[in-house]
Amino acid sequence: MSTPSPDIRVLVVEDDPVAADAHVLYVDRVPGFTAVGKAHTGAEARRLLDRVRVDLLLLDLHLPDVHGLRLARSLRAAGHHADVIAVTSARDLAVVREGVSLGVVQYVLKPFTFATLRDRLVRYAEYHAAAGEASGQDEVDRALATLRAPGPAALPKGLSGPTLERVTRTLRNAGGGLTAAGVGEAVGISRITARRYLEHLVEAGRAARSPQYGQVGRPEFQYQWVPERQRH
Repeated sequence: MSTPSPDIRVLVVEDDPVAADAHVLYVDRVPGFTAVGKAHTGAEARRLLDRVRVDLLLLDLHLPDVHGLRLARSLRAAGHHADVIAVTSARDLAVVREGVSLGVVQYVLKPFTFATLRDRLVRYAEYHAAAGEASGQDEVDRALATLRAPGPAALPKGLSGPTLERVTRTLRNAGGGLTAAGVGEAVGISRITARRYLEHLVEAGRAARSPQYGQVGRPEFQYQWVPERQRH
């Protein structure tokens, strides 16, 4: 990979103050990127863009005063040309298609880890650094390919992506702690298999584990989803 171009200036637009602070820290941890501000509303983002040079918006699509894509459209009309990495929990592909025409170069689905955002930023930096005239179609294709995310990270041996998604969804929607047996019953897998997936989520910082006392014998663990704002 090529070295990221220096000083890509990022404005974080996120309505949740805790998440905004975390995203600023994430951006500043990636070499070649500087968070130049944060905004919690679309109106605040517009004011900052009028005062500060920004190359890239890390833009939450669900703001209290305006949808992120509507904000992006108004910024284009006002002459702001910063690229956009959209942050959203929505999985509507129609929204993805609409964003392409508004300068959205990447999408990051919540909840995400630092490693996920770092990958998107590094790929954006390579794309941003490309300059000059392409020698042909292959070079154009290579420049655009740098924006594409790689395949999903390899899971530990024996774990599958679809089952992990079902376990994740079950735990996230539970509203409280679940045991491995409870998750296994809900998903349709054994308690031992469910525990392997739950321990993987604990190691990734996406779930928390606590002992459940009051029964004879060894305590059973309960697992609970950890919201993004509470992760470290």
